[in-house]
Amino acid sequence: MDSKKSLRILKYFCLDLTATNTSKILWIERKTINDRYNYYRNVLYRYSLNKESEVMNWTIEMDESYFWPTRVKWKRWRWAWWKIKVFGLLKRKWKVYTHIVDDVKASTLLAIIRNKVELESTVNTDKFRPYDWLVDLWYKKHHRVNHWENEFARGKQHINWIESFRSYCKRRLTKFNWVNKEKFALHLKECEFRFNCWLWKEDMYSKCKKILKEYVKNF
Repeated sequence: MDSKKSLRILKYFCLDLTATNTSKILWIERKTINDRYNYYRNVLYRYSLNKESEVMNWTIEMDESYFWPTRVKWKRWRWAWWKIKVFGLLKRKWKVYTHIVDDVKASTLLAIIRNKVELESTVNTDKFRPYDWLVDLWYKKHHRVNHWENEFARGKQHINWIESFRSYCKRRLTKFNWVNKEKFALHLKECEFRFNCWLWKEDMYSKCKKILKEYVKNF
């Protein structure tokens, strides 16, 4: 495939068009578009993994989310064993970070928090019980909202940003009729990257071209 076609596919990928729509616009087989899209997702996944060592500070929001690879109307509850559990951290107006976890126990979540969030940060969570143990990590500025009592914000104390990201992810996955469980991590990191581009007010197409030039040699 020539470079011009590759760049056009990349452009439609950045515009978040499905492989089917891109195939119709460019008159290229859908399988070819899918293969290219998966290639881009793998590059963005590797890029995100290389950024995981970054430590967050300032005002941080935390929340756990539950995803499922396909929509099943009669199974909606958090405790459903087959759901994919995701823990998210968001530095307000700057960056979101996601991590797929086996469970949402305090020991699991606190291990991630300890490595990602500086002690001087202001932490915002809901009343989920595992966050009770944040005091043991010496986070002195810990604000909580009680969703069970219909409390969603108390001035600047809220987790609205990280919940907006979760909502964005779920809306986006429904556009693709959800995804295979094996590819969920790729789509999750793609959502993370897209949301961060929006937070940074960066042009995703320009950023993706730069990342591809950097990572393609070692891919």
